[in-house]
Amino acid sequence: MLYIIFLIIVALIAFGVYNKLTNAVCTSNRRLEGKTAVITGGTSGLGLVIAKDFAKRGARVIVACPFEEEGTNARQEIIKESGNENVLFKNLDLSSLSSVREFAKEIQKTENRLDILVNNAGVGIPGDFLTKDGLNFIMQVNYYGHFLLTLLLLPLLKKTGIESDPARIVNMSSLTHRYASSDVDNYNRAGYWFTIRTYSNSKLCLVLFSKELTRRLSGTNVVVNCSDPGFAATRIYKSSSEFLGFLAITLILLFANTAFQGAQTAIYLSVDKAVNGSGEYFQNCKKIAAAAKANNETSIRKLWDQSIKLVQLSDEELKDLNLL
Repeated sequence: MLYIIFLIIVALIAFGVYNKLTNAVCTSNRRLEGKTAVITGGTSGLGLVIAKDFAKRGARVIVACPFEEEGTNARQEIIKESGNENVLFKNLDLSSLSSVREFAKEIQKTENRLDILVNNAGVGIPGDFLTKDGLNFIMQVNYYGHFLLTLLLLPLLKKTGIESDPARIVNMSSLTHRYASSDVDNYNRAGYWFTIRTYSNSKLCLVLFSKELTRRLSGTNVVVNCSDPGFAATRIYKSSSEFLGFLAITLILLFANTAFQGAQTAIYLSVDKAVNGSGEYFQNCKKIAAAAKANNETSIRKLWDQSIKLVQLSDEELKDLNLL
């Protein structure tokens, strides 16, 4: 037994050393003066790292979350570290379709451009229940809310992007998408999946969505890609249990990624001019193959149709968005 434990410890250490040595850092020194970026969940964890990076590059940065105090404190922290006062906090509750609509309406009203949209916000496995919109909570925060937000902001993204510098959408997926189910018909159910499977499903959805949106954005100057942060130490692991979350974060800090490391691929996809494709999956600032199930055309189309229905987008809205 001691020998087995010893082997496990050695394996973990070896994995940790390998991971630390191979973890990529975005090396682009591109400035973002005159650019506007929206980061959901930009007030903590990976999102806060991304927001600080954009602010240091000179961008107008809009961070969004549903917590007023957290948002205000994050804004002050970003300004203090970057010296850039062009940072705003706006309230956004992704578990509420009306909140998503209100947020998108305000962005369209107050902003004349949108260069970067980072769909980073997410929850882990806090519970298995439906929201007032009749959507699975984990699925709505991680995917359905971002689906609606992205589509509502497309006019501004299309207006901003140019051929030499397209507007960019970054969807924060996860290696857990590889363990998701392809049973799209039951994605929105509560009490049907283990919560970790629901989380995995939500991350696969972001990959499927990116592929279909890429097809529908053909001929426009907007690109959309997925970022995989690896196992990164953020508070998302505390959503089911403080103790287990603390233990998970401690182990991840020892053997896997910090929030800074986990954010690098999303930053790369947002700023590096070497990124010129769309509908791809990236890890460690390199394009890699997503799970085979992410290329299933039936799942891709079925999810799109399901999502349109669940977020209550009308045919008139889809026509206005040129998505019919």
